[in-house]
Amino acid sequence: MDRRAELRDFLRSRRARVQPQDVGLPAASRRRVPGLRREELALLAGVSVDYYVRLEQGRSGNVSPQVLDSVAAALRLSAAERQHLYALVHAEAEGPKPPSQQVRPGLQHVLESLEHAPAYVVGRRLQVLSWNRMARVLIADFPRLPEEQRNLARLTFLDETSRHRYVNWQRKADDTVAFLRVDAGRHPDDEELADLIDELSTRSEDFRRMWADHTIRDETHGDKPLYHPLVGPLALKFETFRIPDSPDQALTIYTAAPGSPAQEALRRLAGTPDAESWDQPVVP
Repeated sequence: MDRRAELRDFLRSRRARVQPQDVGLPAASRRRVPGLRREELALLAGVSVDYYVRLEQGRSGNVSPQVLDSVAAALRLSAAERQHLYALVHAEAEGPKPPSQQVRPGLQHVLESLEHAPAYVVGRRLQVLSWNRMARVLIADFPRLPEEQRNLARLTFLDETSRHRYVNWQRKADDTVAFLRVDAGRHPDDEELADLIDELSTRSEDFRRMWADHTIRDETHGDKPLYHPLVGPLALKFETFRIPDSPDQALTIYTAAPGSPAQEALRRLAGTPDAESWDQPVVP
């Protein structure tokens, strides 16, 4: 992907989000574009207009942390957005293509020990690297999928069943796109990621529209209501942990509140023999 284009489009999208009156500037009666003008942002960040223009175009060379912090503050960036800005500005060309990611045996053992909690590990590009049996039951039967299809982005946007699986599909889709944006900022020269984004943009109008928003978010916990044809809705929460010695890998675990109907439903699903029984009617 074109890092300069990514940086330019990201900063433009963040400028459009901030209204002059929100940062103490007068609101002009006529504006060709929404949000802050380059001159206004430069004023707020304490840099010259020419310098900011070169920064937005990716032509500023070495940018100090102080300048980036000032720009981030003026744009009211979140912590995830600030990290994304730093990654885009300071991205370096990657070396040889890394080998396929491997999940450590110890981490695989952790997955398998979670008998009633769906869990999986994703790597770069949201590729699912490993999973436990409950993830197969609740998310997708990963072993039956071709390796390239074991990808949460493809499953979210190209698999119609995902719109039933995720009760709040829109939120899931937004999170998926935001995560891919973070990945793109960290690895702008990843050709496989570029191919994935091209494929999703071509095959999914929803993805194409969301990708253009330049949303940056790196959710590590929250609610994740799901639906399963055997037991119906499941009020679940998720926790995501970055693997310290493999920062491109993340472990996600779904849990239910103790004593809740969702916890009982997970226990029932843990006892189902295989996927062939999933098309049975929903149990009230």
